[in-house]
Amino acid sequence: MHVPAACFAPRFLIVGVFIACQLGANESAKNRAAEINRLIANGNFAEAEKRLQAQIADPNAPITSEPAIQLEVLRRTRHDFALTNEQVLAEIKKSVPDATQPDIERWREAGDLQSRTIDGEPRYFTRAVSNLFRFNKEAKRRQMKPEAEKKFNTTALVEKLVKLSEASDDPQVCPVRHHVKYELAVHAGHPRVQPGAKVRAWLPFPQEYRQQHDVKLVSSTPPEAKIASKDAPQRSVYFEQTVADANQAPRFQVEFEFVTSAYCPKLDSDKAQPYDVNSDLYRDFTAERLPHIVFTPEVKRLAKEIVGDETNPLEKARRIFRWMSKNVPWCSEMEYSIIPSLSVKGLTARRGDCGVQGTSFITLCRAAGVPARWQSGWQTKPGDWNMHDWSEFYVEPWGWLPADASYGVREHADPRVRDFFCGHLDPYRLIVNLDYGRALDPPKTSFRSEPVDFQRGEIEIDGHNLYFDEWDWKLQVDTKPLDEATR
Repeated sequence: MHVPAACFAPRFLIVGVFIACQLGANESAKNRAAEINRLIANGNFAEAEKRLQAQIADPNAPITSEPAIQLEVLRRTRHDFALTNEQVLAEIKKSVPDATQPDIERWREAGDLQSRTIDGEPRYFTRAVSNLFRFNKEAKRRQMKPEAEKKFNTTALVEKLVKLSEASDDPQVCPVRHHVKYELAVHAGHPRVQPGAKVRAWLPFPQEYRQQHDVKLVSSTPPEAKIASKDAPQRSVYFEQTVADANQAPRFQVEFEFVTSAYCPKLDSDKAQPYDVNSDLYRDFTAERLPHIVFTPEVKRLAKEIVGDETNPLEKARRIFRWMSKNVPWCSEMEYSIIPSLSVKGLTARRGDCGVQGTSFITLCRAAGVPARWQSGWQTKPGDWNMHDWSEFYVEPWGWLPADASYGVREHADPRVRDFFCGHLDPYRLIVNLDYGRALDPPKTSFRSEPVDFQRGEIEIDGHNLYFDEWDWKLQVDTKPLDEATR
């Protein structure tokens, strides 16, 4: 047997050789990763996928390694950017009958028709057309006017909440009882649904948090369910079962009740107190949290520009909130798992959905020295249920105050109504998450469908994640104001 000379070398030399080898291996891995990232940035998905596949020892294993996750992100990106030129033109023609291919190209180049080049071909975001009519004045002018939708009158509700809060010594007003049914069902005929397969599912469940209380699990299917602890930052109901019949696709259902009140503290800038900058709370919630809360040089400059010479923490938050409302409007958004940084996306593109807006608000607050954090779940306004994200910022003597950058500044003469959603919150909420990107209870082993937020639920079979295109969800909400005066 040949014995390498290094085996006879002094110990420090062996360690040195090992470290050198490791450094070389690390450098090689960095170079490979950089090249793959370059290919992706240039739209060469097929080549990037080929190189990632070469790094995966078992392509049938659950998605847990970095190359496998990156490969899955590319698949999800293809899923979100699935429309061809012909398809997006056909969709636009439903609202702009005389639209042409040059229109498509002009709107794409303006950045108002979201697309990216994938393997040499333009591919459009599946909701690019609805966003086009939000941002492109020409397209909006040429659009056949759709019938006006009847929407819940949020401003009228805020007017009512302002009056109620002014007459109350309690910041919690207008309690609303919620009765919710939520279902997650795997598509029939799914290939992983085989006898003996282990299915694990997590469905959303309400937090017990300040204005949200009286939380009660009414029923579940199957009946064996584990509710995450009250301390869980992303709260769920967990199910686990073994498939007995391949013809019976797994289905999980939960029914629960809770009461949420509007939170309307009486805020006065003159009463705002300076921070204890040495406290854990201040350090934790004014820090970066990569990749989604990032203090780039541009963010630091922007925060300073917005806040100016203001030192009052409540007024700082208000200035940031008003800037967000004016400069970062809402639009339909990609899945968060394919967005490298929510705040970078929001503050660079200057548009985004509620989670992008909320994270951008949090980032600017933290950069300006105002503690801020994430909150999310669902909005439950009658006839207008939807997944929703918002934020909180911290100011003494009130503590954590809600802020909904997506609802923004209201058009109203009364400043109490206009700035309501910077420091106050309506009662039509299902609070599920007190943070983002945290482990579920029990932890999920595979790459999550939604690694940032948790609203629709998560499911895996034999350790393999099932993405959103492999199952359906259904939400039903019944609300009843408990104060007759607020009906």
